[in-house]
Amino acid sequence: MTVWEIILGALLIVASLIMIIVIILQEGNEKNIGVISGGADTFFSKNKARSYDAFLSRATKWIAIGFVVVVLALNIIAYATDKSSDSDADATSETTISATADEAV
Repeated sequence: MTVWEIILGALLIVASLIMIIVIILQEGNEKNIGVISGGADTFFSKNKARSYDAFLSRATKWIAIGFVVVVLALNIIAYATDKSSDSDADATSETTISATADEAV
C-alpha cells in the first residue's frame, strides 16, 4: 500500500462523512405544503432559508464531485500498482523457469 493510497483513502472517508452530514442538514421539498402553513413567514426568513438551502445544495454537488474524483484516483492507483506487481511476478516466474531449465540440463 502506497502513501497516496492511504492519503486518498482517508480523504475518501472524510468526504463521505461530510457528504452524509450535508445531505442530512438539507430540508425536504415538502416543507411548506398546506393551505395555512407559511402564512407567518416573513420575506426575509424565506430568503434566509433559501440561501442556506442553496448553500447546502451547492456544497453537496461539490463534495460529490470531489468524492467521485477521489474514487477514480484510487482506482487508477490500484490498477497501476496491480499491473506493476503482475509484471514483477511475470519476471520472477520467467527467472524461476529459466533457472529450473538450466538445472535440468
